[in-house]
Amino acid sequence: MFALIGALAVLAALISGCSSTGDRSGIVVTTNILGDLTKAVVGDTTPVTVLMQPGSDPHSFAISAREAADIERSALVVHNGLGLEEGVARHVRAAADSGVPTLAVAERVNPIEYTADESAGQPDPHFWTDPGRVRLAVEAISAEVIDRVDGIDADIVRDNTTRYLAELDQLDRWMSERFATIAPEHRKLVTDHHVFGYLAQRFGFQVVGAVIPSGTTLASPSASDLDQLAGAIRQAGVGAIFADSAQPDRLSRVLAEHTGLRIQVIALHTESLSAPGGGAATYLEMARTNTEAIARGLSGQST
Repeated sequence: MFALIGALAVLAALISGCSSTGDRSGIVVTTNILGDLTKAVVGDTTPVTVLMQPGSDPHSFAISAREAADIERSALVVHNGLGLEEGVARHVRAAADSGVPTLAVAERVNPIEYTADESAGQPDPHFWTDPGRVRLAVEAISAEVIDRVDGIDADIVRDNTTRYLAELDQLDRWMSERFATIAPEHRKLVTDHHVFGYLAQRFGFQVVGAVIPSGTTLASPSASDLDQLAGAIRQAGVGAIFADSAQPDRLSRVLAEHTGLRIQVIALHTESLSAPGGGAATYLEMARTNTEAIARGLSGQST
């Protein structure tokens, strides 16, 4: 009797395990930037669920219990990694521990390290400011989808990938041409936190500093931090501070006043897509909007 009960229990566990694995379907993506890239690759071949809403902060957004369950039931979880999604990371780890395939995209794009302030020496997760790195991300997502998602139409995914990579190549050329209109001595960036390291490397900018001396919006500056940055801005002759449109720009405006100079505070879409009509509804639109704002701001033109 006990032997029979034990055997039935083992059988039930095996059936349950097979069922839970077999029931996994669709793709769950943590950030909306990665969600846009994934949808461009996948098209209509499988459902894609994006957890982060437009205008959210990837460092702090959280998810519901239902969304956490969606992660556990998905065929693939696409996340940024390198510490970006601080409020969702534990759910991604739990899914991976339970056998759900996960892709940490930022680890696949030759990541760089922060070079200054509190985050110096740590990997920088903000790769999407370089369209060349986004190309690597799209290739990684495409390969993982084909390899991991059962029933996917691989030919459609490959065709979508080829078309989107061509759009990224076109974007990269256009950004290079647009930034070439900025004199080299004016290619200096001050941002609300360290988010443009990849863009600076790709297009020849100098990062003078950040209002929040960290790679995350969850940190905060001290009075001495602001004093030091104000001095660096005066010395470098910076004419604009770029702040994320989804974040309060009070500190950036305080810093601009603190320098004693006439400095614009210009809003960019740095870590999240916008709702439709907001100027950054897709990655391609976001990159073009930001490029125009940076080029106008650093050329001394009104935005």
